[in-house]
Amino acid sequence: MRQDGRVTDADAVLPGSFPDPAAMRKQYRAEGLSEAGLAATPVEQFARWFQDAAVEAHLFEPNAMVVATADAEGRPSSRTVLLKHFDEQGFVFYTNYESRKARDLAENPYVSLLFPWHPMARQVVVRGVARRTGRDETAAYFRARPHGSQLGAWASAQSSVIATRADLDASYAELAARYPEGEQVPVPPHWGGFRVAPQSVEFWQGRLNRLHDRLRYVAEPDGSWRVERLSP
Repeated sequence: MRQDGRVTDADAVLPGSFPDPAAMRKQYRAEGLSEAGLAATPVEQFARWFQDAAVEAHLFEPNAMVVATADAEGRPSSRTVLLKHFDEQGFVFYTNYESRKARDLAENPYVSLLFPWHPMARQVVVRGVARRTGRDETAAYFRARPHGSQLGAWASAQSSVIATRADLDASYAELAARYPEGEQVPVPPHWGGFRVAPQSVEFWQGRLNRLHDRLRYVAEPDGSWRVERLSP
C-alpha cells in the first residue's frame, strides 16, 4: 500500500499473511561424508546413495532430477525429468527431440543434473555433456513403457503452444483408437534419449550449522577421477 493509502498491484497479489521464507530454518544432523568413505568412481557412489534414497528412505520418485540447459545465447531453462538408466557411461533420460530442452542441447550440449533428496539432506549435482542415445536403445526403452505413455509421446508436441486442453485430449483419443491396447505403437522419430557423460559429480551432505560436506569427483584426461572438497 502506498503512503496515500491507495492499494498497489502488489497488495492485490500478495495474501495478507503468508509464511516468511527467511524464517524457515532446519538443522541438518546427518552423519558426515568423508573422502575415505567414497567409492572409486562417482557412478558407484551415486548407486550407493540412490539405493539409500529408493530402498532405505523410500523417497517418492528418487529418480526425479532437475535438468538445466542453456541455448546458444546462454539463456538458461530447467525442468524436472525422470532418470531412466545410469552406468559408467552416463545418466540417461528420454524426451521429445523437438522440446525446449532438446533444442537447447542441440545448440549447447553442456548440461547439469540435480537430484534434490531433501528428506535425506542430500543432493547430487552432475555436470557433463549430453549426446543422443542410439535408436536401438531408444526403441527398447520405448517398448517397455506403458501403452498410454507410448501414445502420449505421439500426442504431445512437447513445449509447443496449444490452443486448449481439449485439443491435446482429442489428439490422444485419436491415437488410442488407431492403436488400441495390445497393438504395437511405433517409436516416434522425434522422440528418444540423451545420455549425459559426467565431467564432474558433486555429492552434498547437509551438516550442522550449515557446515555441509561437499565432495566433488572431477574427470581427469586419463579417465581417472580426482576428488576435491568444496567449502560449503
